[in-house]
Parts: sequence; structure tokens; C-alpha cells
Amino acid sequence: MADSNHRSVPDSSEYDALVVGASLAGCTTAILLGRAGARVAVVEKQPDPAAFKRVCSHFIQASAAPTIERLDLMDRIEEAGGVRSRIRAWTRWGWIDPPPERAGYAVNLRREVLDPMIRETASGTPGVDVMLGRAVKGLLYDGDAVCGAEVGEPAGDVTSIRARLVIGADGRDSRVAQLADVPTKTLAHGRFAYGAYFEGAQPSHSPDGSMWMLDPQWAAAFPTDSGLTFYAVMLTKDRLAEFRRDPEESLVSFLADLPDAPPIATGRRVGPVLGKIEMPNRIRRAAVPGLALVGDAALATDPIFGVGCGWALQSGEWLADSVVPALLGQGSLERGLARYRRRHGRALRGHAFLIHDYATGRRLTRFERALFAAAARDPTVATRFDEFGTRRIGPARMLATALPRVIAVNARHALAGGRQGAGAPSTASA
Repeated sequence: MADSNHRSVPDSSEYDALVVGASLAGCTTAILLGRAGARVAVVEKQPDPAAFKRVCSHFIQASAAPTIERLDLMDRIEEAGGVRSRIRAWTRWGWIDPPPERAGYAVNLRREVLDPMIRETASGTPGVDVMLGRAVKGLLYDGDAVCGAEVGEPAGDVTSIRARLVIGADGRDSRVAQLADVPTKTLAHGRFAYGAYFEGAQPSHSPDGSMWMLDPQWAAAFPTDSGLTFYAVMLTKDRLAEFRRDPEESLVSFLADLPDAPPIATGRRVGPVLGKIEMPNRIRRAAVPGLALVGDAALATDPIFGVGCGWALQSGEWLADSVVPALLGQGSLERGLARYRRRHGRALRGHAFLIHDYATGRRLTRFERALFAAAARDPTVATRFDEFGTRRIGPARMLATALPRVIAVNARHALAGGRQGAGAPSTASA
């Protein structure tokens, strides 16, 4: 990978696909397109092959594990110390702890390790040219369809790279989407985030991750490679001033005061405390003529649920599968992009709607309280909660399969409480 920074743009500068951004979404797309026989250029503005996304929890939802397997990265991730873990959730009704044999297992590996790994894999894929230190200056058009980009090189020269498909994998603030004037909807976010890696004593139930649903505040502990744990909080903005005064002290004291608190107070911080104050949710049309968006460029959501990394990997896979036939001359690119838009929307639209609603900083709804209470009391509801929370099923399926049992579990609990003593309060109504 070391020579990728110096790779020149071939004289022909003609590709089947041009990917802008060499992180999780862009590299996934490039790897799968290249393996299928397409000729792919990947341009990345960062010149360092070891560059990585710093403001990220590293947590990859279980929904994306099959994509990681398909990329042949799971064994390498585990060899690098990556951790497979369930996710447990504290609520005021108790811990939601899905049965291990039925739970989804997330993937935890620091971006500092993962990003260079997947970039190296893309660079080593036949048919894929990775060009670092190149920034997109403008787009090329054939009529109304995007057909390439003007790319600035380290020496300041600008080269035209033409491609049948341009893929924006350049994140939440996508320059490609801006240049193409892709329709974008922006929704405000009502929380802020701080987090840092700590070494020392591991949280109980490690390697499983834990999160605290404090209504409306949120905290988490994610064990990862090298014996480190990523501790994070996402709090409503009325708490921001105290964190700005002393981010580390505020982070440690908040987590140390949690019920069933993790051992952050006895740990040692490794690396900086990173904060993110403004995190607007962005929804963009996933494809327009000659251009597709993947990862955060297509849909950037509240990081409280840890879907960003997983959806980056999955959306790259969906796009590659949708357009490979057309790029190899076996179908219409327009129809391929329509397939991708539909698949992206079906898979993520319902999840995104609920995530964006909760991102306002609101408190739990009556149904959410009932769901949490039942999931803390019943392993079957906990399993459904886990399938939905790890994004392996959508909201409609979760409601259809969980709602009757949620009602039954909470009703049984209320009746049992009534039999134990007249006037005894039920925690289900707390």
C-alpha cells in the first residue's frame, strides 16, 4: 500500500467506476466491483495510506458482519485483535441481555487499524487503482448524466478521469453530492458526543458492549482490540457547558456514576477525548444519473445507535451488486441505479425515520418504555429487541413479532405485582 500515494493517473483515465473516498464505504464498493471484473479508480484526498476516521466509536453492527465475511476481512480483523460482541442495554426496568445463542454479534476494531486494512485490500484488488492525495475539483457531464470528475493531484495539476459511474463515498459533508446538487434533507440533532479510549480493568461482561438508556441521556462502553475500551456519552445540549470546561473529568464522572458503572475511574486514558457538537442528520437521494452515493454521503444518521460503519459497508455492497451487470455491459446502468435506490430505501428508510426522531433529544415514548420493560423481563422480547437494535430486521417486522408479547409480558408483570400487595406499584408504569 505504501506506493499508492505515488501512483499516477493512467494516460487513458477511462474507468468503469470512479470512487471518491477510500474509507469503509468506498473501499467496499471498489473491492466488490473489482472482483467482479470492473475497472475502478479510487481517489482519496488524504495522502497518508494509514489515515483513519478519528471521531468514530469503531462499533460495527451485526447486520454488516456478512459483508465483512464477503470481503474476506473477518479473519484478518480477529487476527488484529478485533472483538466480536453482543450489546447489552441498561434500562430502569433492568438490563436487556439477549440470550447469547440468539444474539447478533457486532465487530469492534479501532478505525486506526481497520481503515488501513480495508484500504490495503482495495489497493491489492486486481482492476482497482487507489490514488491518494487527490481531491475532486469538479464533475464531468454527458448531457444530464455525470460521467467523471476533475481530480487535483499533489503537484497542483488537474486531470480528467472519465467513468461510466461516479460513486460519492466522501462522508456526511460529501463534496461530490454538493457538486452534483443532489437533493438533500438536513435534520437538526439535539445531542452532543464525547468519547475516549481507556486501558485497564475491563467492564463486566466484556467483551460484550454495554449501553445505558438513561432517558434521554445515553452512555456506552465498547471493548475493542489491544485491551482498550471506548467510553462515550451522548447527552442533551443543556449538559454541554460542563463538558466543554473539562471533557475528561466530565466523561469519567458521568460514567462512574452510572448504575452498574463500568471501571472507567480506575482506567488510564489512551489518546485524546474527542467531541462532536453538531451532528445534523442528512438524507440524500442515493443515486442520480451517472452518480451513486454510499455510506454517510447517502444517509448520515445519529451515531447513538452505531449504524454508520455497518451501513457504510452494507451500502457499498448493495451498490456493487446492483450495478455490476451494467458496468460489464450486460444491462442498463439506469436500471441498476434504480435497483440500488430501492434496496437502500427498503433496508434503511424505516430505521432512519425512528433514529432521526429520537435524535431530537426527546424522552422515550410510551411504546418504547413498554418495549424496554418487556425486553428486560423476557428473553424472547429481548431477542426481538436485539434483532432490531443490531439492524438485522426492520421496524415493521419487529412490531409484528414483538408487540403481542410485549403486551402479554407487561400485563403478567402488572398482575403479579398486584397479587403481591394491594397498591404495590408496577415498574412497567415507572
